[in-house]
Amino acid sequence: MLNYGLASRGPSRRETHPRDTVAERLIAVGDVHGCRAALEGLLEVVSLRGGDRLILLGDYVDRGPDSRGVIDLVLDLRRSHDVVTLLGNHEEMMLGALERPASVGWWLRYGGRETLASYGPQTTPKDIPAEHREFLAGLQDYHEEDEFFFTHGGYVEGESLDRQPPEALRWTNLAQRMPGPHTSGKTAVVGHSSQKNGQVLDAGHLICIDTFCHGGGRLTAIDALTRKTWQVDRDGAPV
Repeated sequence: MLNYGLASRGPSRRETHPRDTVAERLIAVGDVHGCRAALEGLLEVVSLRGGDRLILLGDYVDRGPDSRGVIDLVLDLRRSHDVVTLLGNHEEMMLGALERPASVGWWLRYGGRETLASYGPQTTPKDIPAEHREFLAGLQDYHEEDEFFFTHGGYVEGESLDRQPPEALRWTNLAQRMPGPHTSGKTAVVGHSSQKNGQVLDAGHLICIDTFCHGGGRLTAIDALTRKTWQVDRDGAPV
């Protein structure tokens, strides 16, 4: 497994603490990958309400056309809604590039070039705004609710959530290894492993909602409590 990340983070050091209120809807959103128009369209069809909790599973950046716009939109959302923002493997790569020049080449190869272009011509990693750096550095490894937990990529089924190895949380490829039910008994909601047919993968104990938006698929949201889904295409039109 390639490791572009930040070894200093350690296992699951940024876990969230329980929220004070119970959400009416637990709405998770899959990998956006720079597709701001898709995220705007998805939020419109979901129509967020005051009692909702929005859980963004990571990979806001890279590959799509407007990574900067996606981060700006997420920052605006956090000012007005209950939003949980997880760390994806592409944010991990971006953080590595911002902190270690030797990592820039790897990041550019896997979508960083498009991300830099979204900030303007001739942008280099050192030109990324401080607010966006702080956003990336503050992303969580996972989020836990009474009956569900949310990670970007996956998990090790026999390890507690606060002991999960970072590579499992962000780099698990479900096509290569589907983890079994987690020891907590909770249902996992993940992204990362793109379902190129545009369909949600529901294995019962695990739901994957990365539906390949940047590659011509769909951007998906799901209410974990009811399994209701919403999908839009890359341009934000409902499908």
